[in-house]
Amino acid sequence: MSTKDIVGRPIVHDSAHMHVQGSATYIDDMPAPEGTLHVAFVLSDVAHGKIKLIDTKKARQAHGVHGVLLAQDIKRLKIGPIMHDEPLLAQDEVLFHGQAIAAVLADSHENARKAAALVRVRIAELEAIVTIDQAMSKKSFLDSPLEVNMGDAVKAINSATNRLTGELIIGGQEHYYLEGQVALAIPTEDNEMVVHSSTQNPTEVQHLVAHVLSVPHNAIEVVTRRMGGGFGGKETDSSQLACICAIFAQQYRQPVRARLSRRDDILLTGKRHDFVANYEVGYNNKGQIQGIKIDFAARCGYSLDLSKAIVARTLFHADNTYYLPNASFRGFLCKTNTVSNTAFRGFGGPQGMLAIENIIEEIAYNLEVDSLEVRRVNFYRQKTNNITPYAQVVEDNIINEITAQLVDEADYEKRRKKIARFNQQNQYLKKGLALSPVKFGISFTTSLLNQAGALVHVYKDGSIYLNHGGTEMGQGLFIKIAQVVADEFGVNLERVKVSATSTAKVPNTSPTAASSGSDLNGMAAREACTRIKSNLVAFASNHFDIDESDIKFLKSLVYLGERKMSFDDFIKLAYLNRVELFSNGYYKTPKIYYDEAKKRGRPFYYYSYGACVSEVIVDCLTGEYKLLAVDILHDVGASLNPAIDMGQIVGGFIQGMGWLCSEELKWNDSGVLLTTGASTYKIPAIGDTPGHFNVVIKPNISNHENTIHKSKAVGEPPLMLAISTWLAIKNAIFNADKNNKSGLNAPAGFEEVFFNLNNINR
Repeated sequence: MSTKDIVGRPIVHDSAHMHVQGSATYIDDMPAPEGTLHVAFVLSDVAHGKIKLIDTKKARQAHGVHGVLLAQDIKRLKIGPIMHDEPLLAQDEVLFHGQAIAAVLADSHENARKAAALVRVRIAELEAIVTIDQAMSKKSFLDSPLEVNMGDAVKAINSATNRLTGELIIGGQEHYYLEGQVALAIPTEDNEMVVHSSTQNPTEVQHLVAHVLSVPHNAIEVVTRRMGGGFGGKETDSSQLACICAIFAQQYRQPVRARLSRRDDILLTGKRHDFVANYEVGYNNKGQIQGIKIDFAARCGYSLDLSKAIVARTLFHADNTYYLPNASFRGFLCKTNTVSNTAFRGFGGPQGMLAIENIIEEIAYNLEVDSLEVRRVNFYRQKTNNITPYAQVVEDNIINEITAQLVDEADYEKRRKKIARFNQQNQYLKKGLALSPVKFGISFTTSLLNQAGALVHVYKDGSIYLNHGGTEMGQGLFIKIAQVVADEFGVNLERVKVSATSTAKVPNTSPTAASSGSDLNGMAAREACTRIKSNLVAFASNHFDIDESDIKFLKSLVYLGERKMSFDDFIKLAYLNRVELFSNGYYKTPKIYYDEAKKRGRPFYYYSYGACVSEVIVDCLTGEYKLLAVDILHDVGASLNPAIDMGQIVGGFIQGMGWLCSEELKWNDSGVLLTTGASTYKIPAIGDTPGHFNVVIKPNISNHENTIHKSKAVGEPPLMLAISTWLAIKNAIFNADKNNKSGLNAPAGFEEVFFNLNNINR
């Protein structure tokens, strides 16, 4: 491969060939060390109750069983990412359907599961708070409400020409990663342990395992080579499995592995937060929003997890691309007897965006104008109307430009007219069209997490070894950072080997989340390369008696004034002359801050932008619909790898479409989760993708800020492009009945659409 322009080239994922061959090693593929034991869990079948009996006698006597772990056997029982409020196993009381009550250790996975089924548990069932409405009425909260305010929303609403009120129910979402939660704990010597964990957050797993074992952090090494998907579901939920394995491994001094079945995984782990959004809006006859109030109530579950930061991001994104001079957003953290909801791609941002996009659509219907006009009149501007409700100045706004380009390239105006003619000619089939924009803030809103480290070794044969704090979950982070390193040294990409993420190599890492993996780890890796190159340049200048400016690294050669050497020979020479050929690198995101008391600041380093046009057709007799066409224009700055970025855009959109159209979580009145597998929970399939699916990465865009090679984050923002699909369904319903201006909830499954078309309350 030529070294020219390694950064910015569409290079294949580094593990792609192994993925398609089935040779990529995941934790459950690793050869089991001799004597490996296996864990299975006993889960609660009620949502809330007092534990009266746990009878483990038959389980302990079952074939292959080595032991059973109960809450009273664990000295440090509780873990959690922010607060230690999550018991590894239920003690005295169960708080949600599917909570782990006991863990069984056996000589095989199958024997552990069989023995777990023999544990007899008697629970005195108590009243459960299941829904958001129940939690709100009982004032059941995990923390105080969050707020973001600007101007005087009440006064502006009351003085506006037009007013709008309503409620939007926003469903949750199961992560449904291909590889379920899995961990392998291997005790070594002197009370030390290596833990292989399918986690987005190796450092947190390290800290929590050390906590429950009562050992210092340096006694635990956590290793993550790759995950079969994460989507946020392995940011915090991976810790429970790792901790249980570690406790057993310490107790029995044998390796211990655990993996969850799909059903147990769905029951035991958190989801995307579902919300109820109540809104009140005042606007003028042009559709310009003059005042807005939205109360977001989130079903957080039984413990805090990351809910506070998630709901905060909801409030930070309830403006989306719109200037709202008088806004009041509140977020309620509802405590319920359901699994503790957790991070999911977008981290609360999608729910905030859906709420404001729904409002924009309803304003347009009330004014009888195209919703695109209402969006444009409310867009942030470059020099004016560019301050968010949390007081960050939007300095890099390109949404007007993106929208104009997409409207032109997607033939939006012509298609709107064509759809109108189709709807006039067809009584029972109606089409809908919608454009939705995206402005997504990039940075962890918890400022301390915006830091990263990397370690780079150059070996004396010229090969390069790279380790950084980011984790690979299929998103292509490793290949992007390898491109950065190869570019810095001017060598072929094949020279760079990216190793498994390990807490023993880069300490105190942040989770791979918030779309920040490339931004943080790319900059840290480049800093490490810069330090090594500084050593090499100083050596070459002295050794060859040339000016440092005459030394270049390019095309696997080192140019030394008028002479040149191969990179390999130059590195060997540097080694022989005792030049340091390894270094760490460190990066922290600049400029960001947020004053929690004043509710003002700059929580985001920059914004990523995009827009999507979706067209659907709805059968008004059945509620069935088909997504006919999608056109996407998305901003990734100066792309590090367009092929990887394109995959993220397409995958993010499809996952967002699943959240808004088909993936419905259902509980019964007593809090039992009913959707526990593919037979009851519908993720998108290839047949759900549109025949016309046009995705364009906006060219010639350079990031306003000094990010790695001026690129932008791409992990989360594309998911919200799918809001246009939900809006198109809403538009088709409105086209069938002009009096039906609101009421559609998410997800808009066929039943939801049917009931909405027929004005039936579910």
